[in-house]
Amino acid sequence: MRRWGTALAALTLAGAGLVTAAGTAGAATGEATGTKAAAACSTAWGSANKTSPDTFYKPLGNIRTGQHDCYDRMVFDIPGASAGKVGYHVGYVDKFYQDGSGEPIPVNGGAILQIFVGAPSYNPADGSVVYPGQAGQPLPGVNIAGYQTFKDTRFGASFEGQTQVAVGTRARLPFRVLQSGDQLIVDVAHTW
Repeated sequence: MRRWGTALAALTLAGAGLVTAAGTAGAATGEATGTKAAAACSTAWGSANKTSPDTFYKPLGNIRTGQHDCYDRMVFDIPGASAGKVGYHVGYVDKFYQDGSGEPIPVNGGAILQIFVGAPSYNPADGSVVYPGQAGQPLPGVNIAGYQTFKDTRFGASFEGQTQVAVGTRARLPFRVLQSGDQLIVDVAHTW
């Protein structure tokens, strides 16, 4: 009987040691994972205006959005743009005014990111509508419900070869602008 008691006590102590070691390893792993996630989300993008004066005018095909771990993304699809550089001007504004008319357009959110893209929403050859945005209205086909950073979208205008849109964001957060093939991409970080 005594052997069973000694064996049971030894197993209990060994089990407690394993639980303690596993808890310590889990905590260390959790810290490492948290550090990796924080490092992956760190941005040096800043919130200052970003501009590319390049002028490669092709009609805007579509605007769509997506959510990522560290940022919300807006993609401007411009068929044929991979053959050149798309011009853009992106920056925060206090109020959003329709290009051409100067009419104010309300945008919800803590900050307003205005985006000009060197791609008209119409075909320059015949004037036909390619992207069906309407002044002052949310972007067609874009649903940002549940997004962490994007709070609203508005179409401004397509005037003199460029399209103007606004994104209402949670706050004035860092952003970047990239071109990848036929896409102009605007990413807005979730945090500083």
